[in-house]
Amino acid sequence: MSNNGHNIEKTNFDAFINAVGSEIQQAQVRLITAANAQMLFHYWKMGNYILYHQQLHGWGSKTIKQLAKAIRLNFPEKKGYSERNLTYMCQFAKAYPLRALQSFIETDAKLIAPSVERIADEVRYLNDAQFTQEPLAQIHNVARTVSDIYRMEIKDIESVFMASPVARTNWASHVIMLNSSIPLGVSYWYMKQSVEMGWSSNVLKIQIETNLYSRQISNNKVNNFTTTLPAPQSDLANYLLKDPYIFDLAGTKEKADERDIEEQLVKHVTRYLLEMGNGFAFVARQKHFQVGNSDFYADLILYSIPLHAYIVVELKATPFKPEYAGQLNFYINVVDDKLRGENDNKTIGLLLCKGKDEVVAQYALTGYDQPIGISDYQLSKAIPENLKSALPSIEEVEEELTSFLDKDKNP
Repeated sequence: MSNNGHNIEKTNFDAFINAVGSEIQQAQVRLITAANAQMLFHYWKMGNYILYHQQLHGWGSKTIKQLAKAIRLNFPEKKGYSERNLTYMCQFAKAYPLRALQSFIETDAKLIAPSVERIADEVRYLNDAQFTQEPLAQIHNVARTVSDIYRMEIKDIESVFMASPVARTNWASHVIMLNSSIPLGVSYWYMKQSVEMGWSSNVLKIQIETNLYSRQISNNKVNNFTTTLPAPQSDLANYLLKDPYIFDLAGTKEKADERDIEEQLVKHVTRYLLEMGNGFAFVARQKHFQVGNSDFYADLILYSIPLHAYIVVELKATPFKPEYAGQLNFYINVVDDKLRGENDNKTIGLLLCKGKDEVVAQYALTGYDQPIGISDYQLSKAIPENLKSALPSIEEVEEELTSFLDKDKNP
């Protein structure tokens, strides 16, 4: 086997195969006790080891094919070492060298309280950082070689790996991120979201395909939260707001009216809450309020557990008009008066339109005392009907909501 004139010397390659085999056998014991994290650490070490020896000996791309064949012959009972998976292990190690893992941990400490600006700054830093391996000398076993590469004891390397979000994300999700070719900082953000939101790999794939990072972090979002909410809550509200929202409404006409969209959102409430984010409970649709001698109906009312606040959602099947903000401001005032309890924070309004002029929308919010966010929404039919996520059930979220309401009644 050769590549660019370099031959794989039999002695080196045999020693290389033996060291890989030893690591595979030792990994089986560790995998029993901490399956996912240990499997990921094992894959990461394997990737580092293969990459290093490809560089050291000038072995080409066919090395992985040869290695997969050798593992099959020598360890036929061991699964997960196909040419494809070994290639992913190399990509995995290259994407997340030790210094990157250490930077993830440092970033975790800086982002205890989420803020769009803070997250965007940290993601940019990670995107621009350059993390590489250092060249070495000869073939040792996998653990010794990885230790030499990073000039650190293997147990200390393992501690760093296990403390990073990389260890808490399943392999299928890592493969999706590797295939997506997203920058390091954005990968970090999706990993954190996957862990915090309990996303399956299918949900993660959809979020990446619909560019959730841009919709939640990098886009300029229209709201007046900084002038109407105290600093910690305004940061969190801005962080939770997306633009645009993408709703899976199978069977909905492209030019659907508000009522049709509302009915679909309620019918598929679990998938609707998935797009809204973690910790939202459905409260009411077309909520009736009698104010003076008139009847009013708010489109949708949710409760956000992270914000400890009611969210009034107004849906418009047309582009934004300034008068929509006035209507929503009215409903926020009514919900504050009729529903909000002593333990609830200020009610927040979310206006969802089929498009907006951002300059007009920002002007329209000037002067309002109530917190209002304005976002576009798009209708998508891309999410499969049988999508399963690890979000809490509606019942679980509502049970938590009830506990907050009970505190209001019995302070």
